[in-house]
Amino acid sequence: MMQISVSDAMKLKVPDLVLSCIKCDVEVHSDTEQLWEEIDSKTLELKSKYQLEQISSIPAIAASRVAYKACGKDPARYRLSAEALIRRVVQGKGLYCLNNIVDLLNLISISTGYSIGGYDADKIKGDVEFGIGKKDEPYNGIGRGNLNIENLPVFRDGVGAFGTPTSDSERTAVTVNTLTFLMVIINFGKADKLDDTTQQAVRLLKQYGGGKNFNVWQVN
Repeated sequence: MMQISVSDAMKLKVPDLVLSCIKCDVEVHSDTEQLWEEIDSKTLELKSKYQLEQISSIPAIAASRVAYKACGKDPARYRLSAEALIRRVVQGKGLYCLNNIVDLLNLISISTGYSIGGYDADKIKGDVEFGIGKKDEPYNGIGRGNLNIENLPVFRDGVGAFGTPTSDSERTAVTVNTLTFLMVIINFGKADKLDDTTQQAVRLLKQYGGGKNFNVWQVN
């Protein structure tokens, strides 16, 4: 089984960090009508619940912002994906419709405030470490191009960096050809819904992603 670990530097900066990891077989497609009924319901709920200035105080997001600062990165300039998604929803912009796997991941993220990595597991080479980005470390973010990941929390495999809570990378992106999916729910601390969120993710992957052959584990 794929091994995922946390670097010593990250443990020192963010001692309460816990990763919830889900690896499974999936079927990627664009038929997401029923899933989007859930997404639309959640977006309406969030629009009525939050003002923009309240989003940063959501427990999972607040903890993530503290972790970014501990690692040396400004969370206002390099906004966490979960915070960015919820801001879009509250502003009435809605979410992008991409494919069933990415869309359900985004649903989980806006529902909980957790930043979540989603990767084509077959494109990951070797074991994975969650650490801190280095100066001039190359990284091509999805829809962002070259991204400065120095001091960002970052996932690395045998090839290099492939994921951050700000933007996942083109190299391990989920496409219609993805057969094996890795989801990592990042709890930076002070949020107590990780187990429930993991169960929600498994449910959605089964219901909308054809999820099978699940491996579920935690890393801290």
